[in-house]
Amino acid sequence: MQRTKAMHTPSAAKKLFFAHALLPGGWAHDVVLTIENGVIAAVADNSSSAGAEIVSGVAVPGMPNLHSHAFQRGMAGLTELRGETQDSFWTWRQLMYRFIDTLTPDDVEAIAAYAYAEMLEGGFTSVAEFHYLHHDEHGAPYGDLAEMASRIAAACIDTGIGLTLLPVFYNFSGFGGAVPVHGQRRFINDPSRFLALLERSREAIKPVDDADIGIAPHSLRAVTPETLGEVLKAVPSGPIHMHIAEQVKEVEDCLGWSGQRPVEWLLDHVAVDRRWVLIHATHLTLEETVGIANAGAVVGLCPLTEANLGDGIFEGPRFIEAGGVFGVGSDSNIEITAPGELKQFEYSQRLRHRIRNAVARHAGETTGRALYEHALVGGAQASGRAIGALSVGKRADIVVLDDTHPDLCGVIGDRWLDAATFVTGKSAISRVYVGGRQVVEGGRHFKRADITERYRRVVKRLASL
Repeated sequence: MQRTKAMHTPSAAKKLFFAHALLPGGWAHDVVLTIENGVIAAVADNSSSAGAEIVSGVAVPGMPNLHSHAFQRGMAGLTELRGETQDSFWTWRQLMYRFIDTLTPDDVEAIAAYAYAEMLEGGFTSVAEFHYLHHDEHGAPYGDLAEMASRIAAACIDTGIGLTLLPVFYNFSGFGGAVPVHGQRRFINDPSRFLALLERSREAIKPVDDADIGIAPHSLRAVTPETLGEVLKAVPSGPIHMHIAEQVKEVEDCLGWSGQRPVEWLLDHVAVDRRWVLIHATHLTLEETVGIANAGAVVGLCPLTEANLGDGIFEGPRFIEAGGVFGVGSDSNIEITAPGELKQFEYSQRLRHRIRNAVARHAGETTGRALYEHALVGGAQASGRAIGALSVGKRADIVVLDDTHPDLCGVIGDRWLDAATFVTGKSAISRVYVGGRQVVEGGRHFKRADITERYRRVVKRLASL
């Protein structure tokens, strides 16, 4: 395959002028961002627009997407037919295993590009790709161990989205080292081959502008204490992401194996710290909730997927009260929208606790801004990259809200984020910049037509199999 080359090249400084922008200290007016090689080199408010490109609208930091399985975008909407028994995450997983049976590297690249273009249109400017589709349809490694990782990288280059690649270490099918099942054949590696895959993946993402790499032990059920320890010892830096406590059955199986709940076991046996991102963490005790917060780890919430799969509802208020950090991700990519994930999270808390404005913690604080700023902090930490704020040294990832939109034109300040989150959704987004380069105009990705046509060909082929 001929690899796509990075579309960014070092460039002279550019200046963007915004009448309104959300800076770390709050809302500012007449803001000039000076951008050098994709990074914010200077921020000045109450400034003249002279010499700068004037950008209409309200600038906010681009939202990091901290959890995605890009290939699952291709099966969105295909799992809503009830089976013979009560459907659950576990029956959904069997359908997912069947879906991947015939995916080729070309398919994965086309699906990922479509998902990433949608992410950019939906306010996500970077993605932490929890990447576990490694091998061919027979379970054999490709000649290049990182063939599939290279296709993820190519999709990022094509769309312009920022990347934290998280190659997944998937060793077993259940707690205690259960033998992998047939549907998992494309995921499986022992520690030695996984570490070789990791190094090849590190090379594969080099053409991507501003990319980083971490690791993702899939879950406690997919590793053993010994193989997990071997991988962690070999990778002393970078983000570590793991699915955990997503389902009641997972908690019950972990108790049967170890006598402890999943998060309880992890906190007792592993040095969990700020490198760690615990995905879902749906079913926790109060002690586990506080323990994650005290460890400084991020909880990665994917509210639309968690609702779609019937996972349950994360305990938000107690985690936030304990000083916990969270971010959001699009996971199975059934619907890709940063405002939608934030809204779903807040609404789930309202339903669970029968209150309103659950995430806002003090009188006068608006929920839209509280949600947005929490998710920026958690998403940036989870990504391991200098993103998530309009400040010097950060990547110039910018989402521009349309302040002429009927639902935004009559409000100001935090109310812009309230309206964008709870009323307009992604239709409030007019422009998006990644590394200072515009990739969305009028709510549409600049390569939307070509990317859509490639995706259309793939889903038609898959539907005919």
